[in-house]
Amino acid sequence: MELKQAIESRTSVRNFLETQVPVEDLKEMVRLASCAPSVNNYQPWKFIAITNKPLLNTLADVVSEKIMQVHANESKVAANVKSQVEWYATFFRNAPAVIAITMEGYESILEKGVEMSHDEINKMRNYPDVQSAGAAIENLLLAAVDMGYGACWMSAPMIAQDVIEKALKVIPDYHLVAFVALGRPVNPPRAREKKAVEEIFSLID
Repeated sequence: MELKQAIESRTSVRNFLETQVPVEDLKEMVRLASCAPSVNNYQPWKFIAITNKPLLNTLADVVSEKIMQVHANESKVAANVKSQVEWYATFFRNAPAVIAITMEGYESILEKGVEMSHDEINKMRNYPDVQSAGAAIENLLLAAVDMGYGACWMSAPMIAQDVIEKALKVIPDYHLVAFVALGRPVNPPRAREKKAVEEIFSLID
């Protein structure tokens, strides 16, 4: 598949066939994800592939419980909103595979020569470590499309980040950033309509 076709075909897929994802395919997706740019080529990421269904169910249950603990407001739609959010945060339980992206914080050389804390520098630079993780995740999504899989980038499960990190035995100094759920899609993916380039592009000449 040509790169342009993969980019234009990529869409969030949330319904998967039960077909297993071979380990070699998971490794290849991660390899391609790791080709992404990162701040100072720091490569702050580690990827944990999960195909254990009981574990995925347990993690989804934990996420569901955390969402239910969030206090709803007084609106009439509150219950429906929480139910909808719960599904979007836990559908990964039905995915043949989930890749958890973890990363360590980036220590800028500035920290050795200025009177600013790590957090202050990170905020000043608009979180280059998080930007690096995003680049890797996009590579992962495009690799999945190119290999005939559907995938979905998930941040909602991070509501249970601390519990998930313990369950996945995330190594010290690393923290969970996102999930990518993936598998063979139930239906042929259809990319959603995007804004016209004229709406999002400007030129300062």
